[in-house]
Amino acid sequence: MTNQPCSFTDILDILACPKCRGSLVLIQNERSSGLDCRVCDKIYPVKDDIPILLIDKAVSREDWEKGKTDV
Repeated sequence: MTNQPCSFTDILDILACPKCRGSLVLIQNERSSGLDCRVCDKIYPVKDDIPILLIDKAVSREDWEKGKTDV
């Protein structure tokens, strides 16, 4: 068994929305990236390859599309 570092995409399959436990999908644009929960319409920001899975830090889809990636 080797100790290889785990990549962010490796753990994406086991992450869930902290609000509704729905699946998360990685979304990216030229400015930022986030984890999109299509069940509750929230996007959780990813900062320095670390997902911020705090409900109070989630951004609405509408705000995300307007470029507001931090709340």
